This record gives sequence, structure tokens and C-alpha cells, in this order.
Amino acid sequence: MHTQKTIFALASGRPPAAIAIVRVSGPQAHEAGRRIAGELPEAREVALRELKHPGTGLLLDRALALRFDAPASSTGEDVVEFHIHGGRAVADAVLDALASLDGLRVAKPGEFTRRALENGRIDLTEAEGLADLIEAETESQRRAALAVAEGGLRRQIEQWQERLLDLSARAERAIDYDEDDGAGVDPGLSRDCGALATELLEWLDRPRIEPLRDGVRVVVAGPPNAGKSSLLNAIAGTERAIVTDIPGTTRDHIEVPLALAGMPLLLTDTAGLRDSNELVERIGVERSEALIEAADILLWLGEPHAAPPHDRLVLVHAKCDLPDRRAVPSGSLPASSLTGEGLAPLLERVGELAASLLPGEDALALNRRQSTHIAEVQAALVRGSTADDIVTVAEELRLARGAFDRLTGRAGVEDVLDALFSRFCLGK
Repeated sequence: MHTQKTIFALASGRPPAAIAIVRVSGPQAHEAGRRIAGELPEAREVALRELKHPGTGLLLDRALALRFDAPASSTGEDVVEFHIHGGRAVADAVLDALASLDGLRVAKPGEFTRRALENGRIDLTEAEGLADLIEAETESQRRAALAVAEGGLRRQIEQWQERLLDLSARAERAIDYDEDDGAGVDPGLSRDCGALATELLEWLDRPRIEPLRDGVRVVVAGPPNAGKSSLLNAIAGTERAIVTDIPGTTRDHIEVPLALAGMPLLLTDTAGLRDSNELVERIGVERSEALIEAADILLWLGEPHAAPPHDRLVLVHAKCDLPDRRAVPSGSLPASSLTGEGLAPLLERVGELAASLLPGEDALALNRRQSTHIAEVQAALVRGSTADDIVTVAEELRLARGAFDRLTGRAGVEDVLDALFSRFCLGK
């Protein structure tokens, strides 16, 4: 159980609002609640109380008080919540009253969730899912984050860990009873190690969470005056990029986050690609080339034969409304930023490509850290499945268990925790 100071913070959005929630967690939470609200209700019940300053007795608010007893609380500690009127003055008065009590301090960003992790109420994957849920801006981001935050990945990992523990137990028994016989490794053990490794490899081949969380990067590229900025403005529905007839107007890239059929995109306009002696434009061209290489989807507005090689290339025949642009090259999609002609089919094609990069609607998706540790487990299982002595098999299985512990936050993740919880807001 946590032995640090009792912490408190506003656990709802910043006032003004109809209601604000002040949360207190730690060993002195119940005592602090009684100092302000008098007798607390029974655990997990709610009661109307007068909240008073413990030093002056001044009435702060009439509010709802809730009590949660450790370990059956969101943090695993004793918790008290006050559901108060949501004005700034009311919230500040209640927070000031709590700050006047010895042994209490304001919570750091993410500290309630971090204590939940340290007290075993959630694991690290659920905390990561919760961070993504807080930041979700599209429906697909919300669904994916919620599946992880509610323990979907944790339950899958627990199943893998049970199988891994069984494999380890079989290897240890073999060492105890079979090593002197020189019989080698049981083929069934090798086969089962390989089967679990294959299953993990299938998970590693799935689309990762980063494109869903950060947005699929759609880069608009081509030579100067090809209509890149006009196309970006037309798709975004707003004048985000400067459009002129002067070649080289766009000197640096412009990013526009947007949602397409619930999928997050990061639409990027780039400087026109051409040789230039002008320093600023040359830097812009170099950045454009780097963005093209990093693009998830490339919309190319130049001549088809000049398009850079790319796995998800869309050839766009821009300005198709002009008389001299009516002939559409084979394989290109016509589009007019002025009339809107062709924009719907173009966005449909972009949506198809983006969907191929994103996790399925009900699929659990791994982030980069999770993939790294599962890859460590998978590699150890592969080595174990091909080892010709049982001691090596047992050691590889031990390494695999350690990687799972790092995945769930049981070992060696302090730097990961610091980075993760810095993403959380105060009160979470």
C-alpha cells in the first residue's frame, strides 16, 4: 500500500461548470473528508453534506460527498470525493481548505492513475490506454483507446503469461528429472514454444496504434504551382495555405489535422520540388523530400513519370477544370480545387489507404513500446523452440517472462512511467 502523503486535486474540467469534482486519495483521505464534511457516508454511498473550512468553520458549499475504502477504489487507497457546485470560487475555496490540512498536498499530473498502477488496480497497458483515451479526438481513436483502457490488452497478455509459465514449469521439471538421461529437449515443449512465438508474430504484424493516435500522415507533393496548397485548402475546407501564381510561394510545410470518416489524418502541404539557388526555398525543398519519405500516403500532383517511389502513391491530376488539363493521364485521379470536381473520389481513395494502416474497428492495437517488448518475448521463444538443450530453453523462457514484466509495468519501467504520466492532466 502507498505510504506517501495524501494527495488532492480537481478531478473534473476547469470551472466554471455545473459541477466540479474534487478528489482526495491516500492514508489521510477519510480524516481529511471528515474535517471538511463531518461524518462521511458508508463506502460507495453518497450523501449531501455542508463543507466547511477546518480552520475557520466558514461554509464553503453544500455538496455531495462519497467515500471509497482501500483497496476497492480507483487508486487502491482510501478516497473521498466532493461533487461541488462548479464555480471557480467554490472550487478554489475547497482546494484551499484541503491545502490547509497537515499531510496533504496537491497531486501531480497523472498521480492518481500512477498510484492505481503502483497499487495493482491497473497495469501499464491500461494506463497507456487511458492516456490515449484522454487525448482521443476521433471516434476511432476513442474506441481503440477504450478497448485498451478497459483491460482488453491486459487480459490477452495474462493469457500469454499463463502459457509461458506452463512452458517454464515444464522446462524446469525436465531439468530436475531428465537432464541426466541425455534425452534432449522434449519435442512437444519445442513445438509449443514455437506455437506461442507464431501467435505473437501475428500480433506484431498488425497495424500499430501510432497512425491512429497521431494521424495518418498524408503528404501533398509535386513541383511548384502544381496546385498543392489549393488542394490542401479544398480538402481542409479552410484557407490554411497561401495560394498565389508565384512559383515557390510555400517555403515550409503546413500541417492540417482533420478527420475522414472518423479516421484521423495529418494533411501536409509541402514546398514545390525544384532546383533552387535561393537558400530558404532550398531548405524547404529538402524538408519536402524528408516528408515524402516519411509519408504514410503520398498525393503526387506532378507528372506521373516524375513521382517518387512510394508504397501508397496516389497520382492526382490537379486543376482538371482548366481547358488544357482535360486529358487525364492513365492511373491518375482528376481533381479541381476550384469546382470541387473529383474531390470525393480522391478522398475515398485516401480513406481506403488510411484504413489499411489503422487497426480494425474491434481489434486491439499495440503501441511502439508494447511491440518492442512483445518482440523480445517472441524472439526468446523462437530461440527456445530451436535450442537443443533444456537449460538453454529454460533460460530463454525466463528472458521472455522478464520482457512480459516490463510490458505490464512490473519491472524496469520507471523512465517509461515518468514519460507516460507527464501526458496526463492534473487530477487524473
